Amino acid sequence: MSTALLQLSSVETDIGGSRILRGVDLEVNPGEVVALMGRNGVGKTTTLRSITGVLPIRAGAITFAGQPIQRLSSDARARLGIGYVPQGRDIEHVMYQYKLQSFARLKEYFARHFTPRTPLVWLGDLNVAPEAMDIHNAEEQEDHVCYHVDVRRAFADVVRWGFVDVFRKHRPEPGQYTFFDYRTPNAAKRGMGWRIDHILATAPLAAKSAAAYVDLAPRLGPKPSDHTFLAAEFDV
Repeated sequence: MSTALLQLSSVETDIGGSRILRGVDLEVNPGEVVALMGRNGVGKTTTLRSITGVLPIRAGAITFAGQPIQRLSSDARARLGIGYVPQGRDIEHVMYQYKLQSFARLKEYFARHFTPRTPLVWLGDLNVAPEAMDIHNAEEQEDHVCYHVDVRRAFADVVRWGFVDVFRKHRPEPGQYTFFDYRTPNAAKRGMGWRIDHILATAPLAAKSAAAYVDLAPRLGPKPSDHTFLAAEFDV
C-alpha cells in the first residue's frame, strides 16, 4: 500500500471531448514539495483541476491520505486542505469573485486549524503581485486580475493573519520575478516579469529561513513553462 499523501493513478481527463490527460501517475509524500513543470499545453493546469475537483476525471483514481477523493466535490476536497487559486480571467468576470472569495475562505481555514505560532508554510502560484515592485510595468496593470486593488487587499488580509513573505525577507530589491508571459518575446531575458509565486511562513518558521531566491535557468531553456522556480532554505 502506498504511503503517499496524494496519489494519482492512471488518471485520464477530457475537456470538450478531447483527451488532455492520458494515464497520469503522480505521488506527493508527506513533507514533500513537488513542482509540476512543462511547456504550455502539456496538461499542468488540467492536472491541478483534476486534483481539486474542478474537472471530473474520466478514468483512474485520486487518493488523499489513503482515501479515494475522485468522486468528492471540489468543496469537500477544499475542506481536506486541497486548494487551487483561480487566475480570475477579468475583474468583471464571476471567476474573479471566486478568486477573492477563495482568499477569504483560506484565511478562515488557517484560523480554524492553526495559529500564527504554528510552524506553517503557504506557497505556490498564488496569482497575486502584492506590490508595484512585483511587476515590471505595474502602472499599466491596475485592472489586471493579478494586481487589481481588491485582490491585493484580499491577499494582504490572509498574510496579516500571521504570515511572513520569506522571499522578501531575504530579497527586498525590485526586479525579482517568477512569471514571464510567453507571448512577450524574450521576456525573461528582458526582465519583463511578475512575482506571483510566493513562499510565506508563519513567524516561528520564517525565523529559521536562511535564504530565498528565484532560479531563472529553467525559464531560459527550450520550451519552458512561463513560470520559473522560487526556492527557500530553512534551518530546521
